[in-house]
Amino acid sequence: MTGRRVVVDAQSCRAEDLTPATEWLAAGGVVAFPTDTVYGLACNVRDGAAVRRVFDVKGRSARAALPLVAASTAQVIAATGALSSREAQLARAFWPGPLSIVRDAPAWMPVEVHGGHRTVAIRVPDHAVARSLAEAFGGVIAATSANRSGEPPASRVEELGALADDPRVFVIDGGATSGGAPSTLVDVRGAQPVCLRDGAIAWSCVLESLHP
Repeated sequence: MTGRRVVVDAQSCRAEDLTPATEWLAAGGVVAFPTDTVYGLACNVRDGAAVRRVFDVKGRSARAALPLVAASTAQVIAATGALSSREAQLARAFWPGPLSIVRDAPAWMPVEVHGGHRTVAIRVPDHAVARSLAEAFGGVIAATSANRSGEPPASRVEELGALADDPRVFVIDGGATSGGAPSTLVDVRGAQPVCLRDGAIAWSCVLESLHP
């Protein structure tokens, strides 16, 4: 580790390799980390001040909801409640992977996370570092893209720009990510499944998984 940065192997990263980063999260800091799409910004989502810090780092409106990632489906359930049958179908088909499911925000979640909308998008990413970070921290974490609002997302640490030098940000360098489209965002709480954002998983594949 050098300063506020640690370099890890994206293929063999273990939870214990990320202790400095989880200590940073526990202290209310922001962590830049690789996911299966682009680099994300993590924080302790139980800490409203930490959530506001993420928005400040990004220069993003605090009324926007903050996406979350988890280490496993079990961690999703522990944080946000039991899955419906359709949510469970999607989890089996696409997790770990770039599919985010919109769920009702649990009562414990600070309003800063969902911006007053009372819903939250969550997924289990197909990236060892992202899952290990949530596992090591012991709970779901934020996963909004690591970029200033209006700027392109970063697929490698070198593209983080000024974020990497921000004293509020700890950087996990896990090498290049795949980049490309963000996670597909779906809502299956109503009578019909709804695609809220086209992304890395085709909507036709989502529908097929629900109606095999």
